[in-house]
Amino acid sequence: MTSLVPETQSAAGATAEAAVPPSAEPAGQAGTAGSAEQAVREIARRAKVASRALTTANRAAKDAALAAVAEDLVANAERIVAANAQDMERGRANGMTPGLLDRLVLTPAKIEAIAGAVRDVAALPDPVGEVVRGQTLPNGLRLRQLRVPMGVVGMIYEARPNVTVDAAVLALKSGNAAILRGGSAAASSNQVIVEVLRGALERSGFPADLVQTIDAHGRPGARALMRARGLVDVLVPRGGGELIQTVVAESTVPVIETGVGNVHVYVDATADVDSAVAITLNAKTQRVGVCNAAETLLVHADAAPAFLPAALAALADAGVVLHGDERALGYAPEGATAVPATDEDWATEYLALELGVKVVDSLDEAIDHIRTWSSGHTEAILTRDLAAAERFTAEVDSAAVMVNASTRFTDGAELGLGAEIGISTQKLHARGPMGLAELTTTKWIVQGDGHVRP
Repeated sequence: MTSLVPETQSAAGATAEAAVPPSAEPAGQAGTAGSAEQAVREIARRAKVASRALTTANRAAKDAALAAVAEDLVANAERIVAANAQDMERGRANGMTPGLLDRLVLTPAKIEAIAGAVRDVAALPDPVGEVVRGQTLPNGLRLRQLRVPMGVVGMIYEARPNVTVDAAVLALKSGNAAILRGGSAAASSNQVIVEVLRGALERSGFPADLVQTIDAHGRPGARALMRARGLVDVLVPRGGGELIQTVVAESTVPVIETGVGNVHVYVDATADVDSAVAITLNAKTQRVGVCNAAETLLVHADAAPAFLPAALAALADAGVVLHGDERALGYAPEGATAVPATDEDWATEYLALELGVKVVDSLDEAIDHIRTWSSGHTEAILTRDLAAAERFTAEVDSAAVMVNASTRFTDGAELGLGAEIGISTQKLHARGPMGLAELTTTKWIVQGDGHVRP
């Protein structure tokens, strides 16, 4: 898809609880903890009631609502872009980095692309009602395990107004209500977008409260959402590591943990040099402020003489700062910005034009390095050796493993999911890009004919 979330992204420098520093909260948003708690619980109660309208909604009705969302986004593009300009102005005044400003900005072309992506999601199969498994037991009981909606999905994320559409559309298609906390950096954009989404729902015959925002309640509202257990069924944090870990640690609502991306590309001894250079450059520079961008390049010593001169020259020409070990720096071209790497470099998700580079003596050493430093998001091996590829995919324990392909493909759109609500690096319920199916749970239907247990 031209993605609802065109890229899977994470934020550097995020603050906990609300994704922005307190000084960035617009005046009048935060309120008091008590009033925020009461307001958020009321929002969650309304979402719970509204979600019932989707339990019996068929695919045609939901897809019609998504079509209305796409139409209204385009029709209101001028309003959305004007609101976004206010967010951009605040972001520049607050010293937001270029990478974060790139995530924040909306243009008419981006809104057209988002609307097209909404239509793509509408075209996907509806996961609700899918029979996961079923059988008739020897005693005649007929069993079916069906996919059903979660109910109410909460989302806490950072300065990305397109995620407001992502979360809402994925929730609606999978039969859920959405409560959104998008952070004050995108407050003006999100306010208009949520108004558009709610209006499209109402004219499609659905309750507007299927999509609600708690942005007006600031950081106390985010904390209240984390404590709304029993009203909110699942909470998905998406952003920088500090934000995610705060939600995981403090939430009483069940959390699907998304993760930061300390992503590795390993160039094996047999890699095709031209292909490996192109993939490495794409993985690092195609878009840097995203969690599936490469942060460390590992190169087999046998591949280094042919690969590294060309690769490091291409990376340097693209403005990449190289953090290399002694052997890697020996191949750095004249004029490149290159510095000795430290353990901190191997642990860093740069989200910038910076890359760790290390020469390794074996596949085992590459795998050991990844096991030590990876965040479990995405790793890639570039090789013509089938046995090496099979070992790498078996032994590297990350949510996505690429063979001769850029790490930038770890994205719901690119993997055929239509969109994603985030990339899960945990192992319970969902792992990797989370699309429609990952926003459902299951229910057992047992049909009998007067059966009693002996």
